[in-house]
Amino acid sequence: MFARADRPARRVGREPNRWPPGFADGQANRAALLVLMSLPGLSPRVLLALARREGDAASCLAAVRRGRAGSDADRELARSLRSEVIEAEVSAAGAEFVPVGCAGYPPQLEHLSDPPAGLFVVGRPAPSLAEAVAVVGARQCSQAGRELAASIGRHLGRAGACVVSGAARGIDAAAHEGALEVGGHTLAVLGCGIDRARPSSARSLLGRIASGGTAVSEYPPGVPPKPFRFPARNRIIAGLSRALVVVEGAEGSGSMISADHALDLGREVFAVPGAVTNPLAHVPNALIREGATLVRGGEDLLDDLGLDRLGLPGRSGDRSRPVPEVELSEGERAVFERVTGPVLPETLARELGLTLREVVPTLMVLEMKGLVRSAGGRVERRLPT
Repeated sequence: MFARADRPARRVGREPNRWPPGFADGQANRAALLVLMSLPGLSPRVLLALARREGDAASCLAAVRRGRAGSDADRELARSLRSEVIEAEVSAAGAEFVPVGCAGYPPQLEHLSDPPAGLFVVGRPAPSLAEAVAVVGARQCSQAGRELAASIGRHLGRAGACVVSGAARGIDAAAHEGALEVGGHTLAVLGCGIDRARPSSARSLLGRIASGGTAVSEYPPGVPPKPFRFPARNRIIAGLSRALVVVEGAEGSGSMISADHALDLGREVFAVPGAVTNPLAHVPNALIREGATLVRGGEDLLDDLGLDRLGLPGRSGDRSRPVPEVELSEGERAVFERVTGPVLPETLARELGLTLREVVPTLMVLEMKGLVRSAGGRVERRLPT
């Protein structure tokens, strides 16, 4: 939790928003909840208020069907939907329906102001709060941001933590990929039905996540991805995780929404700084200015979270792989040491007192050795893997 002196302080977490005892107990309530969660007019916040009035899911569904709750459209849809059909669609998607109050439902989600009444889960059960760390950022990220997110994912995976993200392209996908590369646990929160993926290119990644990790959604099969569902998804990402790391994010991006949810829940927030002229550094730099913890990469994050002391399941005991030594000639090292940020080859040549024809072949050798890369006509260092 942090706040600037001239800004109002954030809350340090919330009391749990508990659903009524026995709300989803028994087959009748489970079946009713499947229908209730398929009604677009019943948001989690509305359903929670209705549950507190009616007591259990079956009574809530009866209230909707009788016109005492929900919209006219909800009432008509509630009368036509059949829970057994929804259950069959869940099974066909390889998912399990986990209602609130049942084994497998993450209790940390009840600290949200609008906790989901249930989750549709593919793969392993969701991890405990202590084991989960969220990594989020821009879809249209830089190559450096993508590599850094993957590196953070690898560090967390080796430490035995579960990497939580949204399976979107860019930073999300890179963080998932990093965890998968080292055999770590990763969890994807979807902003659509559990049987869908956006974009379609994410299906391959989701398949890999589900085979060894976890995919969850609060939406039943068939629910299409809509823009408003992704900010809603972000609250679950923050709710599942003990800490949230923002790698890149432009002004107005969902990364700030995720950070706000994390702050409201009293979670730790970390951010990777960037150049003030870089639009993708807007959210991380703003968070750091307000007091978020600055991290330069996975090593900083593990140190700050104390993951080396948690003894989490699956921890290999090797927090990071050593960076292999790369032999460089005197000329190669001179050029490499000058690449301290994105720089034009012409600028390197001028600073080294060389011609462009002398510098370019050296840069090509450094790129083949995995030390630098070209990005937008400039040369920059690559992160060690």
